[in-house]
Amino acid sequence: MPNANLFAALRAAFPADLDAVAVETDGGLRYSWRDLDRATAMVANLLQSLDLPREPGGMPPRVAVQVDKSVEAMILYLATLRAGFVFLPLNTAYQSGEIEYFVGNARPAVVVCTGKNFAWVSPIAFQAGTRHVFTLNDDRTGSLLERAAHCSDRQAPVPRQAGDLAAIVYTSGTTGRSKGAMLSHGNLLSNAVMLKDYWGWQPGDVLIHALPIFHVHGLFVAIHGALLNGSTMLWHGKFDPRRVIADLPRASVFMGVPTLYTRMLAEPALTRAQAARMRLFISGSAPLLIETFNDWHARTGHTILERYGMSETIMLTSNPYRADPRYQNQSERRGGTVGFPLPGVQLRVQGEDGRAVAAGEIGGIQVQGPNVFAGYWQMPEKTAEEFTADGFFKTGDVGQQDARGYVTIVGRSKDLIISGGYNVYPAEIESVLNELPGVQESAIVGVPHPDFGEVGVAVVIARAGAAPEPDALLATLKARLANYKIPKRCFVLAELPRNTMGKVQKNLLRERYKDLFTA
Repeated sequence: MPNANLFAALRAAFPADLDAVAVETDGGLRYSWRDLDRATAMVANLLQSLDLPREPGGMPPRVAVQVDKSVEAMILYLATLRAGFVFLPLNTAYQSGEIEYFVGNARPAVVVCTGKNFAWVSPIAFQAGTRHVFTLNDDRTGSLLERAAHCSDRQAPVPRQAGDLAAIVYTSGTTGRSKGAMLSHGNLLSNAVMLKDYWGWQPGDVLIHALPIFHVHGLFVAIHGALLNGSTMLWHGKFDPRRVIADLPRASVFMGVPTLYTRMLAEPALTRAQAARMRLFISGSAPLLIETFNDWHARTGHTILERYGMSETIMLTSNPYRADPRYQNQSERRGGTVGFPLPGVQLRVQGEDGRAVAAGEIGGIQVQGPNVFAGYWQMPEKTAEEFTADGFFKTGDVGQQDARGYVTIVGRSKDLIISGGYNVYPAEIESVLNELPGVQESAIVGVPHPDFGEVGVAVVIARAGAAPEPDALLATLKARLANYKIPKRCFVLAELPRNTMGKVQKNLLRERYKDLFTA
């Protein structure tokens, strides 16, 4: 039986010339494919030498990692797969209370943190039963590399089956306590192989990697895509719009979140000539404003490809890179949509009665496919709740699929506002607000109300130099939308609260305005 270890598949895709450049950092360092092979072997051998105990049921040991972005951090991820262990990436913004929860919940055998955080991370880890705590810094120092330097640079990837656990990714927790999504080697590989074809990866492609690597987008979608294609990565430790724009002539693929695109649009250096060599710009992890979509095309001549995925499923849908024969050979990348269900992914939109809705109608999005996770770590009841009887995962997202097949995300089901018995979808109101003069961006949240049960509150970010009046904005909305959809109050703020991937944290806005009508 062939080895289904994800690392084995990625290693098999390395180019024949192992001395070619695999990664070039923004600090001028170059790593060859041979460097990646040797370094991952050494770290994998270190992990295996720790003689970690096997758990009941054969569950592999878990390696929890909270470090700054570096090529060595990517090597640690690949080495964890290579050793047959389970990788658990943690957001670098997490503080002690959050780390205590994650470590206590996942019970990792190994924790890797930055040297500056060792003093407070290690007591939490040891208290939870972790056996080994290593340090890893973004300047190629730390106890992990010091120990690995003494290990052999040869190692056979540990045999794994497709259904074996490869990673636990904790959800961002914008609507409650984070849950650990369990992703298998098969989940990750199937998605990477499918995207390689769907996004037209080709020989000679070069990826600009400017995303964090504690998240599905940067860790799985970007890195797996480049490695599986044998593509060089131009590695940016932190996103700097000017440095990324300067790298465009040397690259062909860029993956980013909407915030990165808006920051690049603010730079005069972003021109059609500068982006002429680029083949593909991809956006995800948060909704892309139609204005950003249009402005990017006007400035660069490129149409951003927006896609949709989750920690639990990796990628689910994508606007087409080229004509999709499943959908009448349509090739249009439509702004405001996330495109078609990816090959192998079954997607359906269902109403509250559990029945499929008609094309263009709004309902809950459910999916099934080889990329969909097995369930939540140590949450069997929650897992059972989130899957239908026939095996579809309930994403928690609300959306619609039109007659042409394009999927549009309307919002999260938990963001739905039920006002006076009517369903109010925030994304519908936000799309209208965002088109009004002086409005840069908006967010609608529901808060308790003594008469209606719940009503909407609008939070608006003004354009530079503009000063929109809240009452005037609401009056304009009344001329365009049904009265039950109109927010009862509007506030203009300097910025919206966001998580590290750019998603608006509506739970914080709900908390801020929860007593507005009930105090």
